[in-house]
Amino acid sequence: MTAYRARLTEIDIHRLIKATNEDERAAAAHKLCRSMDRAELGEDDRAAAQKILRILSQDAAELVRRAMAVTLKASDLIPRDVARRMAADVDSVALPIINFSPVFTDEDLIEIVRAGSAVRQVAVASRPTVGRDVAEAVAEVGCEQAVRALAANDNADVAEAALGRCVDRFGTSSEIVAAIAYRQVLPLTVTERLVELASDAVREHLVTRHALAPETAIRLAAFARERATVDLVDQASSQSDLPQFVQGLNARRALTPSLLLRALARGQMALFEHGMAELAGTPMARASLMIHDAGPLGLRAVYDRAGLPPRLFQAYRAGVDTWRQLQAEGVDTSGDDFRHRMLERFLTQRPNAPREDLAYLMERLDHDPLPARARLSAAA
Repeated sequence: MTAYRARLTEIDIHRLIKATNEDERAAAAHKLCRSMDRAELGEDDRAAAQKILRILSQDAAELVRRAMAVTLKASDLIPRDVARRMAADVDSVALPIINFSPVFTDEDLIEIVRAGSAVRQVAVASRPTVGRDVAEAVAEVGCEQAVRALAANDNADVAEAALGRCVDRFGTSSEIVAAIAYRQVLPLTVTERLVELASDAVREHLVTRHALAPETAIRLAAFARERATVDLVDQASSQSDLPQFVQGLNARRALTPSLLLRALARGQMALFEHGMAELAGTPMARASLMIHDAGPLGLRAVYDRAGLPPRLFQAYRAGVDTWRQLQAEGVDTSGDDFRHRMLERFLTQRPNAPREDLAYLMERLDHDPLPARARLSAAA
């Protein structure tokens, strides 16, 4: 320690001052900073080192200040007041320090964010760790690039409200929506909002990674909510917790007659059965028996008990009859081929369904995978 202290003398400063050009001073600054950062410093050594750093941070040559910033960007050796001064320097000096220095407080970083420089906001948002208050500031006033960097930083502690604010401000940015969607952890409310905004690929990621279905319903306007929920059940039909999904829908008043009709028309009998049982307050086994009762009374009884509108009963009746006919024909009711045939046959019956539901079902008929027989015919 004594030997090293001998090196941290005015001689080092004089060597920097006497260097003939900026490149030489920058090289000397780099070597000295690296040596100081690697050494085990006692209290006196640390004070001597910080004295040199204060002088270096005020060097007239940008190259010297940058050499110090890059070499000690992640070091706690730089005093906080020096780090703050360097953060106000030109970008080449400021950005490494802003991006990495551990000596900043959250208040320092929030001040940098609110100052409004886009590149410095990005540097804050990309730090190895970002505190919750800092993340909130970026979400509130950060530029689009900074918000994208924050969303992509899984080491940033971004509260649910801050993520919601990011979506409020930049929900039309596909890059920001994707960055938020690919975070390791997402609050339920944010996940739901992203489904409405995301591309097909990102939506698929949300469904599979963040368990959107079958636990959640989509908080959208009535038409979009029902449509998205049924589409998500396509992804979740093989999972075992459909009863919990249906209970959640009902608790949030999303288990609507329209949703159940769309699910039934697309062959999602499990969702339909669980939904009817939930609305009717009837055990699932009993509801299923009543739905598939060959007589005229079973479906009607559970339908009325569920409180569904009388005007839609014939459309529901057509859906159940179509499903039973296809099942009697030996069609596998679990695949895309069945869903397409179910929807196709249901629509040919001209069911007395609301116009918006028919429009949705027609669109699904156009976009769902063709049955194998249709693909073979097209190939021929």
